[in-house]
Amino acid sequence: MSKKLRELQARKSALVSDKAESLKQASVLLDAAAAENRDLSTDEQAAFDKCRLEASGRANEIERIQAQIDVEQELIAAQAQIGVQEAIGIIITENVESDPKRGFKSVGEFMQAVYRAEKFGQTPDPRLLIGAAAPSTYSNEGAGQDGGFFVPPEFSKDIFTLSLGEDSLLPLTDEVEINGNSMAFPKDETTPWGTNGIRAFWQGEAATAVSTKLALGLATLRLKKLMALVPTTDELLEDANALASYLPGKIADSIRWKTNEAILFGAGAGVPIGCISSPAIVTVAKESGQATATLLPANLAKMVSRLPAGSYNKAVWIINNDVLPALFTLTLGNYPIYLPCGCMTGSGGGIQGNPYGILLGRPIVVSQHAASFSSQGDVILADLSYYQTITKAGGMQTATSMHLYFDADLTAFRTTFRMDGQPKIVAPINPAKGSSTLSPFIQLGSR
Repeated sequence: MSKKLRELQARKSALVSDKAESLKQASVLLDAAAAENRDLSTDEQAAFDKCRLEASGRANEIERIQAQIDVEQELIAAQAQIGVQEAIGIIITENVESDPKRGFKSVGEFMQAVYRAEKFGQTPDPRLLIGAAAPSTYSNEGAGQDGGFFVPPEFSKDIFTLSLGEDSLLPLTDEVEINGNSMAFPKDETTPWGTNGIRAFWQGEAATAVSTKLALGLATLRLKKLMALVPTTDELLEDANALASYLPGKIADSIRWKTNEAILFGAGAGVPIGCISSPAIVTVAKESGQATATLLPANLAKMVSRLPAGSYNKAVWIINNDVLPALFTLTLGNYPIYLPCGCMTGSGGGIQGNPYGILLGRPIVVSQHAASFSSQGDVILADLSYYQTITKAGGMQTATSMHLYFDADLTAFRTTFRMDGQPKIVAPINPAKGSSTLSPFIQLGSR
């Protein structure tokens, strides 16, 4: 119901009430004279005529408002009928703006359209201008008219998917996607056996209860920008298939490498704080009398023993590829502790699930981020669920421009990825019993 119709009906209701009141007053005058078996006095007759006149006036106004109500109701009904007809009608529109590929079949086709528009000064393909920024007083890569075009979001998504390859550490972290630039997380580093935080006590009969309170801290993460800038030759731009197979992979490799490096070794100045470079790291020293450039089962067993409760089932080994030869010689009695290709039933899903196999029941990630064999950090055991990350909603943003490398006859494709991260604990955990601290981030010392 429209606002106007509601107002008309309210006015009509008020007038009807006024008319009824006037008629009631007139009726009272007549009843009083009839009870005394007389005619109306001069004053009563004047009052009676006034009431009748008011009632008649209200009746005329009620009729006029009712006519307005009837017209308004007919108008509303007609508009509703038009809406139904439009709803059931067939409307043909161009949906290229809602297409995540902006009408391009592949990233190679898109890049060739960019190349033709910028290199030869041709009128840009209309699909390139979808989402392009308006021209400004300065040249920028976000505006097609200034030499740059946004890459369709589907192609940026494909690059992001490639960046999460088999050796990517980001999916192993506690990742939160955000729309803003920062997020604060409460943190609780207390333990059940500690002296602060929530604690339980045995309670005697009628004894006064011992109260405890939360000991929460606050960790704030602010997005940092990671950028991959890839100059592309004109020769490559002429081959759409080569572009589609080459460029996304190269950008993804760069993003993945830098993200992994930051998660492990980030210094915290404009980059995330790495778990291995943080004070929470535990370093397991070599065995007494251990020979140089060796790896012993005892080294690995002691690393596992330093994990906090619940971390073993989520931990992964991160090792340098030149550690692999030493793993093949490791045994406990007559049994190997390294199983190539994850062949053990139920231990990791075969070659595809764990391409480098299983070590003491946990999967291996072979990475050049780990130090060379026998150096500190050549073997890392990490439960990255203890590592908090935030990423910008939407994944990656990609743009292109020919102006940056104009003198070299190259076209640049730029991808930015925003993230931040840091360990959830700031120091190793003191155990309830024993003297060896625990941590979800453990590295083997030099040998």
